[in-house]
Amino acid sequence: MIVREGDALRVTGPLTMQTVPVLAKAADEHFRTGANQIDFAGVTEVDSSAVALALEWQRLAAQNKISLRLLNLPAAMLNLSRLYGVSELVQPG
Repeated sequence: MIVREGDALRVTGPLTMQTVPVLAKAADEHFRTGANQIDFAGVTEVDSSAVALALEWQRLAAQNKISLRLLNLPAAMLNLSRLYGVSELVQPG
């Protein structure tokens, strides 16, 4: 689930292959209206699709000329980004 609080989007629950397709589209409108942070503190589970989601959100934010900050990234997500060689793209902001 995504909840907006000011300029931040708070993500809660699992970020897995089952949840990511819906979440990927949900943030687009928020980027168009100025959201510039995503807080992952409420994430309970991740798989490789969570890394793909973070990259997609960064792409969408860039399309809207927003410098996106990723906050409280789960350790498992950071480990997966290193494993896939994209750690420089998925960095806490």
